[in-house]
Amino acid sequence: MKQAKGAAEIVLVNPHDYFLYVPLLPEVAAGILEPRRISVSITGTIPGVRLVLGQADEVDFDARRLLFTDPEGRESSLDYDRLVLTVGSVNKLLPIPGVSEHAHGFRGMPEALYLRDHITRQIELAGAADDPVERAARTTFVVVGAGYTGTEVTAHGALFTDDLARQNTGLSDGPRPRWLLLDIADRILPELDERLSRTADKVLRGRGVEVRTGTSVKEATSKGVLLDDGEFVDSRSLIWCVGVRPDPLVESMGLPTDKGRLCVDAYLQVPGKPGVFACGDAAAVPDLTRPGQMTPMTAQHAQRQGKVAARNVAASCGQGELRRYAHHDLGFMVDLGGVQAAANPLHVPLSGPVANAVTRAYHLMAMPGNRVRVAADWLLDAALPRQGVQLGLVRSGSVPIDTATPELAQVPKGRKKTS
Repeated sequence: MKQAKGAAEIVLVNPHDYFLYVPLLPEVAAGILEPRRISVSITGTIPGVRLVLGQADEVDFDARRLLFTDPEGRESSLDYDRLVLTVGSVNKLLPIPGVSEHAHGFRGMPEALYLRDHITRQIELAGAADDPVERAARTTFVVVGAGYTGTEVTAHGALFTDDLARQNTGLSDGPRPRWLLLDIADRILPELDERLSRTADKVLRGRGVEVRTGTSVKEATSKGVLLDDGEFVDSRSLIWCVGVRPDPLVESMGLPTDKGRLCVDAYLQVPGKPGVFACGDAAAVPDLTRPGQMTPMTAQHAQRQGKVAARNVAASCGQGELRRYAHHDLGFMVDLGGVQAAANPLHVPLSGPVANAVTRAYHLMAMPGNRVRVAADWLLDAALPRQGVQLGLVRSGSVPIDTATPELAQVPKGRKKTS
């Protein structure tokens, strides 16, 4: 189809028809938010962009062509004039026996939905069990990785299981469910400010969470977890939050990488590949505010890099000038469930209800849609009892721990992109 002179066609190749607001995934797993609240429609949010459902498999740079597989297994391709790689990241695996078979990852919507069902099921099975050993194992939850995700999953999970246990006749008079948070670092949230770490640690311990630093998993089995100090923890729930790594597509390209991330310059361009840009978790972007370092793999940087990449794509087509990416860290926020949070917006340390209010306000501002629905779910959760119901939509085999969630946007060959 012919287009008017100067017009451009923008195509987004993505396995799903939604943008996932990952920071609120723990609230989906804990039954606070419904999954559609943090799944923002792509076609409804960015009109004028053509969505192609597909998993990116390979990039042929010489032919300027993207090869992908659609949801029904059909292989196809698209030619491009400009290519923006934003394939993101996947769960980081370690060579620990049994982890890939018995651990539950936490990276995408299927994993969050499965975990919510799994936690609910374990509490229900424990309530019906006559054997106290089985009951204790089913109400023991082990989280590995005390970074941002692992800390939030543990904080929300502990409140969720407390609510479920109180509602279950077989558990209401017994001990509260047991949560363990493990990390090889000497404190939780090791990548964040120590004050945030201390605040989160105090909140978790106050809820009965066993925070074990300097500790890791030696082996995972169907019956529990063997720790590296020799202790065996009877459990049916191993939740893997040790971090992320760039999508495997990056490695398959054969281009220079830095710790697995695709090397780019300050303009987000891939050296030696004209018209190719990359940003987000998959790209090693020079941090101009900290010379010699790369920007961390956070949503704060990914969102802003996306805007710079769009401007630079337009500049490469003659619309405007190239801009270097530079962003000073604005601080971090950790939602600890209930009215608790730890935050340092603009590096001002906050905790408790004030930090919680700031954290939720930030999330509402940062989300590209569904703000009213998210706020409504928060209000309902504060006023009504938590519902513990299994949906049975996602089976364990449908969410392998090595699941990838790539996204890739591109402009077909022969078209020019307007500003």
